[in-house]
Amino acid sequence: MPSDEDTIAAIATPIGQAGIGIVRVSGPRAYGIAEKIFTPQNSIQRLQSHRLYLGRLNDPSSGEMIDEVLLSCMKAPRSYTREDVIEINSHSGYVLLSKILQVVLDQGARQAEPGEFTLRAFLNGRIDLTQAEAVVDLLNSKTDRGLTLASRQIKGSFRREIEALRLKVVDILAKVEVAIDFPEEEAEILSRENTADIIKEGVITAIEGLVRAHGEGRIWVDGINTVIVGRVNAGKSSLLNRLLNEERAIVTHIPGTTRDIIESTVTVEGLPLKIMDTAGLRKVKGEAEKMGVYLTEQKLAEADFLLAVIDRSRLMNKDDHKILAKARLKKALIVLNKIDLPSGLQEKDHEEVLSGFPVVEISALTGQGLDGLKKAIAACIMESHIDMTVSHIAPNLRHKQALTHAAGFFRNAAHSAREHAPMEIVALELKSGLDALGEITGETTSEEVLDNIFSQFCLGK
Repeated sequence: MPSDEDTIAAIATPIGQAGIGIVRVSGPRAYGIAEKIFTPQNSIQRLQSHRLYLGRLNDPSSGEMIDEVLLSCMKAPRSYTREDVIEINSHSGYVLLSKILQVVLDQGARQAEPGEFTLRAFLNGRIDLTQAEAVVDLLNSKTDRGLTLASRQIKGSFRREIEALRLKVVDILAKVEVAIDFPEEEAEILSRENTADIIKEGVITAIEGLVRAHGEGRIWVDGINTVIVGRVNAGKSSLLNRLLNEERAIVTHIPGTTRDIIESTVTVEGLPLKIMDTAGLRKVKGEAEKMGVYLTEQKLAEADFLLAVIDRSRLMNKDDHKILAKARLKKALIVLNKIDLPSGLQEKDHEEVLSGFPVVEISALTGQGLDGLKKAIAACIMESHIDMTVSHIAPNLRHKQALTHAAGFFRNAAHSAREHAPMEIVALELKSGLDALGEITGETTSEEVLDNIFSQFCLGK
């Protein structure tokens, strides 16, 4: 893990032409570096914390002015990292920001690693691990509700829920350990049945509610996994382009044009869809086509919602029937495409095969029926098992796994208490459950896990 004795620097805004670009510096040498490269417009004795100064940024090696900037100063511990922090607010542009960063590095800072500013905020105790991870969710949120859930987590809502659970377990554990120290008085200190009931009702039930929130709330952050599936040339890529209102996928009359997964995010009737165009299901020959169909099968298994596209201008074949069979295992909407062409479907296809599915007819080529499709998508999702009204904190996958492990330990503890197992075993299971909960907030998280979490951050964050 990088040393917190280093002073780190990075460009904190996206590279490109813009009104403002920011270079962020954090660490014990931040103020010293600022004094070497910055000349304030108005003479001052020293840079004060929580002040914004207008002045010139200079290259000490040449004495030349680089840009007129605003310098933000924040003394530890009242900063994002709880270290001395300066932020150089300059005009934006790749060459300019790179030049400023290089000048800062030349004065003794080093390039920050991805997420290192937030990592330092965590290591210095300003935020816990759930709040650090919520920063990524805030950046990746696809909807206003996703932003709300991430914002609550940044404020510490999820941390407080975990802390409340830990306090309940610590209280139970304290009584168990007293019973271990005074075994002859165990019956007077606690009731085994009552202890098991408290663990189940006060701890396990609460954890199960948080685990359920993972599948429900994460939708607002990540989007609903929506897969467009169909046989070759059914119009899947044209449908994707229509929903996105852009030419995202290549459309030709040649069968099998799409071989890779094309993924984009779109909001339909206020609902966030992480929508994927897939290779057409068919008998394949080459390795590239085989891999495309394999990826399609994989995405189908992971999907929350399917848009099964049927070309109504052709007779249905075994590929269509295979797709419909898979659609019956998921929440799905049948999209009968190409209503601009004469129908080739037989009556029995409507009666036997398409019965039981919600069906909408469109022309992806002309856009006819697109509004009806969007309303049908929203109706299908709102009627599904997906809770779109969730207001609960949404743990991420790492949190869900830790909660699941914790619940397993607490179930073992409750079972051991009821079965009159030695109290040492009950205490061991409770302590293991506490450690699993501690992994969520970062109290018992390994360095490897921390590296994996913060590697997901961008430079400068």
